[in-house]
Amino acid sequence: MVKETEYDVLLLDIRMPVMDGMELYQWLEKEYGQMAQKVIFTTGSVMSGGATGFIEETGRPFLPKPFTPRELTAIIKETLKEIAE
Repeated sequence: MVKETEYDVLLLDIRMPVMDGMELYQWLEKEYGQMAQKVIFTTGSVMSGGATGFIEETGRPFLPKPFTPRELTAIIKETLKEIAE
């Protein structure tokens, strides 16, 4: 889908089937560097130290589940503002 469509924001769950959010982010960085800057990570799972460290290294925002519509809207607005700068 990323190959065919330009997205404003990508909300990636750390735990996804086939390719997890970390793997997808790494692929985005390599293939579509600008798109990687649009990523917001999320998960409802307890994260390992490796996942926490990875997110910190990327500098991308993280939104833990469950989240409210207000929290989602706020982090999207913040991310869009960051992209525009």
